[in-house]
Amino acid sequence: MLNIGERITQLRKQQNLSQDELAKKAGVSRTIIGNYERNTNTPSIEVLIKLAKVFNVSVDFLIGEGELAALDKDLLKRIEDIEKLDEDTKKHLFFLIDNVIQNYKTKKAFNK
Repeated sequence: MLNIGERITQLRKQQNLSQDELAKKAGVSRTIIGNYERNTNTPSIEVLIKLAKVFNVSVDFLIGEGELAALDKDLLKRIEDIEKLDEDTKKHLFFLIDNVIQNYKTKKAFNK
């Protein structure tokens, strides 16, 4: 599991941001971002929230904790939307999802 500094570095690089650009978006100094990435400082909860918003992830994802820590915000939003559907629509959606997953697994097993 990644520590918080590695996670910040990974997310920053995925979004092609410099430390300076990330610092400006999060409202902190570039030095502080560097300290976070080297794990010499730990972000406050306020800064964690700002960083999570910049990266469009949950705080759980950012700190690598919690049951849903591996899920990004887009996936979590979709799950929330599915929860609001009526039962019949959910059954149809799950049928489609299950078929797509099974197809993927079959192709993956066949290509080994």
